[in-house]
Amino acid sequence: MRVISGDSKGKKLVDNKFSHIRPTTDKVKQALFTKLQFFIEEKRVLDLFAGTGALGIEALSRKASEVVFVDSNIKSVLLIKQNLKNLGLQAKVIKSDALKFLNQKIGKFDLIILDPPYASKLYEPALEKIAEQDFLEDDGIIVCEHEKNEKIDFSVFTVFDEKRYGNIVLTYLKK
Repeated sequence: MRVISGDSKGKKLVDNKFSHIRPTTDKVKQALFTKLQFFIEEKRVLDLFAGTGALGIEALSRKASEVVFVDSNIKSVLLIKQNLKNLGLQAKVIKSDALKFLNQKIGKFDLIILDPPYASKLYEPALEKIAEQDFLEDDGIIVCEHEKNEKIDFSVFTVFDEKRYGNIVLTYLKK
């Protein structure tokens, strides 16, 4: 895995050797950040269920002002920290259950990346908490990565775009 663009373009991320992580494919990551290329700079980003941290790191590489990584697995947290260190990047990495994390008041985000384990039934509770706690800026965007056959109720937000890449779908939401 490599960083696709920005200040860290081409730099390699630590290989994911953990079975609990399903990294976003380069094709999907490229599509996501191409769509948001003029939106990322100077934005505050929340990478929930961060896994390897590749999506949040891509946002940092593209000049996001801040990225907060959240994952409940210590192996993921350590992997994210190692990737940040290797790239000379700084960010807050939090070991926490995402739903418990969303009970905190830590301000609003311009971009929230939501990529829990597929079929985990965590999308809807996370979206409800994000809405309830008002985590999303008024002009902010939530991106949900999910399987094409997964039925998710996005009704607490407005779907403004959806793109399919094989079995993977990126659903873009706003207030």
